[in-house]
Amino acid sequence: MQELEKKMITEEVTRSIAAIKAAHKGAFPKVALILGSGLGKFGDVMDIDTIISYDDIPDFPQPTVVGHAGRLLIGRVGRTPLLCMQGRMHLYEGHPAEKLAISIRTFRQLGIEKLIITNAAGSLHRNMPAGSIMSIEDHVNMSGHNPLTGPNDDAVGPRFFDMTEAYDPHMRSRLTLSAKALDIPLHSGVYVQLAGPNFETPAEIRMLGKLGIDAVGMSTVQECLVARHCGMAVAGLSLITNLGAGLSPNPLSHDETLTEAEKAFEDISRLLVHFIDGLSE
Repeated sequence: MQELEKKMITEEVTRSIAAIKAAHKGAFPKVALILGSGLGKFGDVMDIDTIISYDDIPDFPQPTVVGHAGRLLIGRVGRTPLLCMQGRMHLYEGHPAEKLAISIRTFRQLGIEKLIITNAAGSLHRNMPAGSIMSIEDHVNMSGHNPLTGPNDDAVGPRFFDMTEAYDPHMRSRLTLSAKALDIPLHSGVYVQLAGPNFETPAEIRMLGKLGIDAVGMSTVQECLVARHCGMAVAGLSLITNLGAGLSPNPLSHDETLTEAEKAFEDISRLLVHFIDGLSE
């Protein structure tokens, strides 16, 4: 049964690669970017060569959340060739965790070496309000799921692997330098992924704060796990769109997430452009 499951995952990645190669005839980038909620219009900043709908990639899970277009963009940002996911999939949409591995493993097989993951997140600190940007220095997985559960394919990565440097120190340093060059405040902290889709309760926010968490969301950790398993370097950015429950008088909503992301888009867009352009050096 385990060998059958492993074969199915391998076949899904193979079909995804074939579909992407059929749509894009040129060389493939070595850098990939995943755009979180409210950040989809970063695709407008790119010099795009190829647009591929997830509908045309047979085994890619389909995003269903407003603000996630479900398109793969291949082109450049500045001097750096880039593959960009304009929209991601989430556990709360009903996708099994192992299905979230398909896109990342596909990218690795296409030659991606560096992965930049962005998300919209809630802050646990009043001095890191909506509009702030946080570089992820580490994460905690409280989603209850791991996409690597089940049979391991040793050709992809080892059964047991180190996560001491889940977020690449060199890439984090470059993010800091880019922020300083642009005079954009950049926080650094620990991100936690919960399963969602509900926002957290005030009691949960208090608990997370006592655990040393700085920002909370419903994505990113799964993608980081798969990427590190197959040898990719990872950088993570959280765009803070709200204070956690109990820290703000306002009820939390996805509309607020998108609205606050729109307000802060210019800064995170400029930061990403400067950072990604520098990766070509």
